[in-house]
Amino acid sequence: MARLTELSGWGGYPVVRGDLRLSADLERITVGANLSRGLGRAYGDAGLPAGGGVVAGTSHATEVSSFDRERGILRAQAGVSLAALHDLLLRAGWSCPVLPGTQFVTLGGMVAADVHGKNHHVAGSIGAHVRALRLRVADGRVLDVGPCAEPELFDATLGGMGLTGHILEVELQLERIPSSWVEQEVESAGDLAELLQMLRDSSAEWPMTAAWSDGLARGGALGRGILIKGRWASAADAPTKVWRRGGRLTMPVSLPNWTPRRPVVRLMNSAYYRRNRARAGRSLVSPMPFFHPLDAVGEWNRFYGSRGFTQYQCVLPGPDAGIPCRGILEFLARRGAGPLLTVIKDFGAEGRGTLSFPTPGLTLALDLPITLPSTRVLVADLNALVANAGGRIYLAKDALTEPTAFRRLEPRMDQFNAVRDQWDPERRLRSALSVRLLGDPP
Repeated sequence: MARLTELSGWGGYPVVRGDLRLSADLERITVGANLSRGLGRAYGDAGLPAGGGVVAGTSHATEVSSFDRERGILRAQAGVSLAALHDLLLRAGWSCPVLPGTQFVTLGGMVAADVHGKNHHVAGSIGAHVRALRLRVADGRVLDVGPCAEPELFDATLGGMGLTGHILEVELQLERIPSSWVEQEVESAGDLAELLQMLRDSSAEWPMTAAWSDGLARGGALGRGILIKGRWASAADAPTKVWRRGGRLTMPVSLPNWTPRRPVVRLMNSAYYRRNRARAGRSLVSPMPFFHPLDAVGEWNRFYGSRGFTQYQCVLPGPDAGIPCRGILEFLARRGAGPLLTVIKDFGAEGRGTLSFPTPGLTLALDLPITLPSTRVLVADLNALVANAGGRIYLAKDALTEPTAFRRLEPRMDQFNAVRDQWDPERRLRSALSVRLLGDPP
């Protein structure tokens, strides 16, 4: 039933060996397993086993057990993908209320990471919309938990990276939508101050916002970028044709490790900036390129080469978050460590998840090709800047943070560990991430 295989996250680092079980019967394959894993879209080691442990792969468990089309309540197995939910829901006038950057993620993985999207400033993270969960906890029992049933366990599971129990089923409150098309507006900004001001100003009118920033721009153009805003189009404005999922190109092999170097990326960033500045304005677009633009290229992570990459994502809290945001970009410029992709989003209220990542402020996501040990040192320095600003990092993306730095970044660990002590004192549920950061047994 289990097969020994090599596993990695989306960033390609690290690579570990583990016993992977695959079946539609999650209740069977989670017995004795150390961790559940969906489609492998956590960038670092959150979805990787510790010490060759047993992993329950959920991707075959794709049954939607109920869909109330009147009230918009869905219950499904943890392995159903967001892509499959799009196919089911969008034409029926409903949507998953929170849409992360990729549709190739499982429902259980979305809950375990408490994912956020372009609409966090109005809708929060996915945990705000979860009505109930079915979990297999460490002692083998299967429990139904929710806001009123074992609420501390429920809260710790939202953003708990699979360390509180195997998520078997999710019950979710959906969002009613007027059409399956998106009204989009694109604007350009010549520097970081202008970009952040536009992001703040747009949040009152637009429920979906995200900013791309040129991580290699310098001087007066530091932080220049493109702001993309959106809302579900009204039925009157939407095209009469039904949107169709387009075909995808696929990166067939990993490119040479020298590909993501500064001259190449500088040309790509300049071209992207000029192209989007030229097409500024409003348009109606399909939901796929708006919510999941990188999904247009299959295995796009191979662009970063065989050594892989890490996405460093932090949240900088408070109304003055633009100050440390500028400080981070200036620091990267001084170090000559230009990120290959820089995305900035506005965060709203903090969610109920014990370790949920978002808090009011700005989130900054940076794609960094891995060159060890220099990338490890760079991440340590970034962590110090974020800790000084009172921020935190996103565990679904992390691969290189050291435990002492994490303790400074995450003061909620004692609360989370208290829940684990109650439900899993022997740490039967563990991952490569929990060994690295939380001191779990290898």
